[in-house]
Amino acid sequence: MKCRFVIVFLFCLSAFTQDQNQPSNPAEPIITFDLFWEAATPQSYTITVESSGSAKYVSRNPTRPEEGSTEPDPDYQLAFTMSPANRDRLFVRAKESNYFHGDFDFKHKVANTGRKTLTYADSARRFQTTYNYSENKDIAEITQLFQGISNTVEHGRRLQFLRRFDKLSLETELKGMEEMAQHGYLAEIQIIAPTLQNIANDASVLHIARQRAQRLLAGQNAP
Repeated sequence: MKCRFVIVFLFCLSAFTQDQNQPSNPAEPIITFDLFWEAATPQSYTITVESSGSAKYVSRNPTRPEEGSTEPDPDYQLAFTMSPANRDRLFVRAKESNYFHGDFDFKHKVANTGRKTLTYADSARRFQTTYNYSENKDIAEITQLFQGISNTVEHGRRLQFLRRFDKLSLETELKGMEEMAQHGYLAEIQIIAPTLQNIANDASVLHIARQRAQRLLAGQNAP
């Protein structure tokens, strides 16, 4: 019971800190996606996108200490620019879903895939909705986009680690990423383009892995 209380406290503290770092009514429209799923890795992440396309990704493991430590892993942060096509699609879908003003959570029992919160804020309004799963097509599309971005960023981090410490495993990792990209589970691949390019140019990496990296780069602008 004590452990469960600590988990809830840490998550609420994280959410409070995020909210404190964002103006309630910003001059520029902002969409924020938060996900918390204790069983996943990362356990929690936040993606914030401004209408200009400026974006920020933050992931954390609030209840999972780093190996050999009693402290949680430090937050991982990455600033990036969302592609114009996805930025426009995101804000159109937000408008179609009444800027997240309402209850979009599916009311029947489904598998837990994490607590998701979408927030829209601009100079005149601020709306927020929380759900596990939604049948609303706009909410579902937005969710898929944000989850695809997280997949891309986290796999990019994994590629950087493998290139330093286990180059032979890069081929398997990249093969999995190609399959995910084909099924629409990766988004905004240009975020990790420098990492993919470094692998493609690295003569010490297996040729097939370098080819896979090149194919991911070639398809980064595909819809």
